[in-house]
Amino acid sequence: MSDSSQDKQLPASARKLSKAREEGQVVRSKDLGHFLVVLAAAGVLMALAPMWMDRLQLQLNAGLRFDARTVANPDMMLTRLGQWTSQAMWMVIPFGAGVALASLAASVLAGGWVMSLKVIFPNFGKLNPIAGFGKLLSTQQLIDALKASAMGLILGAVGVYFLYKAWPGLVDLLAQPLPAAIHDLGITIKQVITSMLVVLGLFAIVDWPLQRFMFANRMKMSHQDLKDEQRQQEGNMEVKGRIRQRMREMARKRMLSAVPTADLVVMNPTHYAVALKYDEGKMGAPRVVAKGLDLLALRIRDVATENRVPVLEAPPLARALYANTEVDSEVPMALYSAVAQVLAYVYQLKAALAGHAALPGNLPDLDVPVELDPLATAKADA
Repeated sequence: MSDSSQDKQLPASARKLSKAREEGQVVRSKDLGHFLVVLAAAGVLMALAPMWMDRLQLQLNAGLRFDARTVANPDMMLTRLGQWTSQAMWMVIPFGAGVALASLAASVLAGGWVMSLKVIFPNFGKLNPIAGFGKLLSTQQLIDALKASAMGLILGAVGVYFLYKAWPGLVDLLAQPLPAAIHDLGITIKQVITSMLVVLGLFAIVDWPLQRFMFANRMKMSHQDLKDEQRQQEGNMEVKGRIRQRMREMARKRMLSAVPTADLVVMNPTHYAVALKYDEGKMGAPRVVAKGLDLLALRIRDVATENRVPVLEAPPLARALYANTEVDSEVPMALYSAVAQVLAYVYQLKAALAGHAALPGNLPDLDVPVELDPLATAKADA
């Protein structure tokens, strides 16, 4: 079922807003950007105006001064032209840098810092004349056209008013000395820029909340959109679940492949199984190479039996090792004594089977701290 624009009455979800931001779709106000850029340009202009006027006077004085040496040497004119160009560039570069930084700041303030390469990729679908004609009649384009027309009319009216008011003074500039003419011209330019800032500021105040409202309206979703998004998320969760399951299976296979290298397996007798390995020359303490619960514990026991790895039933130690160790980690210091007892028992048993020692008796009581045994802890809490 297709959703019409009337069906989309629900606010955009966080996922849709995040995806739109990744694609470079955020709230943008052109009027706010124009205002900030003109404001920064005016600020830089006013801050640097005294220095510019001093340099301009110096350049005019130097440019209007000629002597016989200058006239006789044409290369001197090229040298002076290069000097004037260099000085003019040092006047223009700070102004351009300030305007560029203001433009960047306007974009960040309006919609935040967004880095997206998708907006620069060619979209040949935009070349469709039918779709383009439809966009010309959209609400967004209509509002933008009305705003641009209103701004042009207001700025034009303000400009005509200031020109009419300042025209006699501009004519009188021709009869004034150059420093006084430059001073009066600067005052007029300041008034014009201030009026432009007032108009642009008013439009920015209106445009910013309007753009937020229109963006939220464009991002609205229907009930079907929410269902599709939820279904997609569930699909992603299923894929992630299968990936995690696959990783667990691979880890289980690696763990079972390490059981044949173990020195012994401690069990409880069917619920827990922990395989231990100890190499006195390479390890500071015995290490857990595999552990499992229930069916995995039985699988560890079967692999150990197939590879003639001793399997001992020591329930408290098996529970404590399973609860307090991880695979490929050393056993806790509190269990050193108990693990040493079972290792000694296994070594004595192997020596007896090889005919080098007598058979050991029953496995002695192991020194397993009660607080490390989850079963004992559960009974104490009950």
